Parts: sequence; structure tokens; C-alpha cells
Amino acid sequence: MEKYANLGGRSGVREYSIGHDYILVKFSDGSLYKYSYISAGVEIIEEMKRLAERGYGLNSFIMRKARTKYEWKR
Repeated sequence: MEKYANLGGRSGVREYSIGHDYILVKFSDGSLYKYSYISAGVEIIEEMKRLAERGYGLNSFIMRKARTKYEWKR
């Protein structure tokens, strides 16, 4: 897992891991979510990957566009 840069300083995202067709996102409460092409679609996942690497905007994007589009959570 990569540490999320959190350039805005208020994100609930702590870490992420990018795969070919998915992204894993770990939040500050310790929960881990897998978002995939299958569960959320290619466009959403590719934008999540871009925002994760940028370190800004991932949490708000998830809340707006991918909130319930996860494959699984732990």
C-alpha cells in the first residue's frame, strides 16, 4: 500500500494500492475497500487512480461518484 499524500489535509483516505483493473483504498477508520472495473466501471476507476497518485481529491470523488460501487470491503 502507498501512503496517500492528502495534500488538502482533510481526507479520510490513508493508503491506496493500484492494480490493472482495480484500486484498493484504506480509510482512516481502518476499513479497506476494493473498487474495480467490474463494480464501478473503467472511467471511475481510472479517475480514482489518477487522484490517488495526485494525492488530492480522492475522498471527495469517492463520496460523489463511487460511494457504493465497491466490490468488497473489510
